Amino acid sequence: MGYTNTQDCIDDLEKHGKLIRVKEAVNPELEMAAIHLRVFENNGPAILFENIKGCKFKAVSNLYGDVERSKFIFRDTLDKIKRLIDIKDNPIEALQHPFKYTDLISTALSSRPKKSNFNNPVLQNQTTVSSLPQIKCWSDDGGAFVTLPLVYTEDIDKPGVMNSNLGMYRVQLSGNDYLKDKEIGLHYQLHRGIGVHQTKSNAKNQPLKISVFVGGPPSLTFAAVMPLPEGMSELTFAGALGKRRIRYTYQDDFCVASDADFVITGEIFPNDNKPEGPFGDHLGYYSLKHNFPVMRVHKVYHRNNAIWPFTVVGRPPQEDTSFGALIHEITGSAIPKEIPGLKDVHAVDASGVHPLLLAIGSERYTPYSDERKPQEILTIANHILGKGQLSLAKYLFIIAGEDNPKLTTHDVEDFFKHVLERVDWTRDLHFHTRTTIDTLDYSGTDLNSGSKVVIAAAGNKVRELGTSLPELNLPDGFKNAHVVMPGVIAIQGNKYRDAETTSIEMLRLNALYSTFHTLFPLLIVCDDSDFVAKRLNNFLWVTFTRSNPSHDIYGINSFIENKHWGCKGSLIIDARIKPHHAPPLIKNPEIEKRVDALGEKGKSLYGII
Repeated sequence: MGYTNTQDCIDDLEKHGKLIRVKEAVNPELEMAAIHLRVFENNGPAILFENIKGCKFKAVSNLYGDVERSKFIFRDTLDKIKRLIDIKDNPIEALQHPFKYTDLISTALSSRPKKSNFNNPVLQNQTTVSSLPQIKCWSDDGGAFVTLPLVYTEDIDKPGVMNSNLGMYRVQLSGNDYLKDKEIGLHYQLHRGIGVHQTKSNAKNQPLKISVFVGGPPSLTFAAVMPLPEGMSELTFAGALGKRRIRYTYQDDFCVASDADFVITGEIFPNDNKPEGPFGDHLGYYSLKHNFPVMRVHKVYHRNNAIWPFTVVGRPPQEDTSFGALIHEITGSAIPKEIPGLKDVHAVDASGVHPLLLAIGSERYTPYSDERKPQEILTIANHILGKGQLSLAKYLFIIAGEDNPKLTTHDVEDFFKHVLERVDWTRDLHFHTRTTIDTLDYSGTDLNSGSKVVIAAAGNKVRELGTSLPELNLPDGFKNAHVVMPGVIAIQGNKYRDAETTSIEMLRLNALYSTFHTLFPLLIVCDDSDFVAKRLNNFLWVTFTRSNPSHDIYGINSFIENKHWGCKGSLIIDARIKPHHAPPLIKNPEIEKRVDALGEKGKSLYGII
């Protein structure tokens, strides 16, 4: 739909029974987030909060909390957008079949952002940062955050909207050492588009101008998280997705999205940093307090009857899971087309996205050999780990597609079963030590620092996997073993103490070689094996968010040969919580009682939660 602004979208969703109104007065301190989480967990509709304590504005959340609702919002343009992405990724196809894409060329040209000098609703009013909805999502958050911010910057060497970057980087409105109404914090990784712009501005010793848009056409929000092909403007993509050119203007030399609900303008000066965080993040833990750029606020604008969109992030799945699903549907085979031999890749949401990648590639290097082993897929793996956001992965499991052409990376349990039936732990482990990982992942040795491992499997089955627990005599310090899935056992260990103690503990598991080495090639040592074995998502979350491959992978009868580490028995991943890990997100019981009350008969959430 060609929504002009947030209100248009809300009206459309409400008309079709996809939105509810919360009329009761609610507290932006934890309560609004708790309501959102409960409604999301019950597959509920979008939520319009009409009465926020201490704030004159309304807020809306869970707009994109369901993939079908997201498809509904963009129902008129999704098919055309898929073809538009395809033509960018496969220009030869367009040259060979030009008439097939004629309508897309006109769509792309007519979707370019449009400068608007006269009708700019967002400039109708000014306010202050402290007057905005001060939504705090988790108890130990450092303050209130903007959780759906659209952060706009331009290249100082090539100014203008067509060379701009629009990204979703979190923004801290209050708390810590920020000066009230004068400073806010931005958290982003320097390899992102905004980081490139900041580096260029720093080199010229000039401030980087920032505009933070909140609300506006939903297509603008989606464009900010979309991994677009090189050279495709986020604003142009938003125009195509929303069936309406994105309007913009300049105010005091800052670019302003004319139809946004709110715009915060300001500047980041070179080397001007302050502590940002903590923040309850998408891995299911807090990202801790660290120095990040501070933005000196210039002005805060808002349209009449402005509505503040927000979301809540936490242990997946959450609303951003739907973003990811829709992105995958739109981009389809875009990444495989960029990496020769790659057939499929999946960043597993249940593991926090970046910690775990599953991939399927081609294995064609030795067609003349009777022995099939990982070769080409190792080349593909290196290419994956050098590609954009995929480079943040810690664990990459990659298989040869020829071994099972029907297998997909999205059938996670079958994928693991396929790997474990074929993997050779003496040969198929390939570590990258002392490298970079996701800023939000605290399993490593320092901020942004950790390790990676590629687990590559190709060839015929070499083992049948165990599905029931054998008789066990667990060594001291271990108890309560459970089968998680075929070939995988979770064992509860003592509370983690230190690396030296752990090395001794893991050596004791060598006694299980004869029991495990064929039936159960993967062992998970954890704090709560009942929890890990209860469901697949628990296994994925605990195992891959609480381990750093170089430090936390052990093996029964392990060895080192010519710098190569492997093991002759089962692989062991120590997924216990370590002292340096960030704390997990925990709901507040008192706030949960307030949410329960809203579900009673006569209240706004009756019949929904």
